[in-house]
Amino acid sequence: MSSGMPRFLKYSLTRGITLIIVVTLAVYATVVIANMGGYVDEIIKGQLSDEINQSIFQNPAYRNLSTEEKKQLVDELYKQEIERLGLDQPFIYRSVGYLTSALSLNLGRSRFMSSDSGSRTVRLIILERLPTTILLFTSINLTIFFLSLFGGLFLSRRHGSKIDKAIVSLSPLSSIPGWFYGIFLILIFASWFRLLPYGGLVDIPPPSNTFDYALSVLKHMILPVASWIVAYFFIQTYVKRTFFLMFSSEDYVEMAKAKGVPPRLIERRYVLRPTLPPIITEFALMLIGSWMGAIVTERVFNWPGIGSLFYRAIGLLDSPVIIGEVVIYAYLLAITVFILDIVYAAMDPRIRVGGLRT
Repeated sequence: MSSGMPRFLKYSLTRGITLIIVVTLAVYATVVIANMGGYVDEIIKGQLSDEINQSIFQNPAYRNLSTEEKKQLVDELYKQEIERLGLDQPFIYRSVGYLTSALSLNLGRSRFMSSDSGSRTVRLIILERLPTTILLFTSINLTIFFLSLFGGLFLSRRHGSKIDKAIVSLSPLSSIPGWFYGIFLILIFASWFRLLPYGGLVDIPPPSNTFDYALSVLKHMILPVASWIVAYFFIQTYVKRTFFLMFSSEDYVEMAKAKGVPPRLIERRYVLRPTLPPIITEFALMLIGSWMGAIVTERVFNWPGIGSLFYRAIGLLDSPVIIGEVVIYAYLLAITVFILDIVYAAMDPRIRVGGLRT
């Protein structure tokens, strides 16, 4: 017991340091890519120069100045603004500052984008869009996860049946992403039959009653949820069904059957229990994935979430917003992986021993 605890602590510390290094490298790579190695800052310098020139040469207050005096004033204001923004330093130094700010969650202000309330604080811009993404994609992922889990168990009991063969036959539908099916669902149910809305979060104008507002949001969620179910339910069910079948064919399961153990007890004790770690991992990572949404799906359904925000930030080259989204996701992912590692190591000593050996 005494030797086991230091080994567990050493394993936890090693995994924690490894994750910190990985997150730091990932965030720094994002900083470099989002700024295009400093090219975005050069674009900002050009825009800043144009704005200062316009403010001086088109301002009637400076009409008495000569052209040379105006140019000199422009140069002075440009130099002051460049120094204020820190753009007078080489990008390699500025990138380290961006990295430090990002890791400390000091996400700063956006360059072009603003929240619905008019704020340009990156944190507020992201937090404003985050709830809608969580609402939609957590609903999608939870629905697919539990449907496929119970569907996989159901099919593992009826291996070779007609419904089993049908699910296996439909699994290639997942070779096409959910947003593709979403386009067809919009054409059928929104354009042709006019039963459901084309997209958006809520009807326009929004209902004033809370209950009617919630019903309107649920109505707008039907098509995006259905598109992902069509795309991913069958393959997820097929994977879990195959997974359960693998454990059902183990020798200890056959021995339990020979001893007359009830089928439900065998399924719960000898099939579900060994598969819990990977199922928990999938569930945890699925929930973290819900925070980031899906760019194309949100664009197809005009859903005002993180995916749409990310798409717009890329189009505007708004690197603070891009970095802010990636940093938050990286932290969530690292924390989730760390917790899962600790849980697995506590449950199975072989994991921490193997981890220390490597």
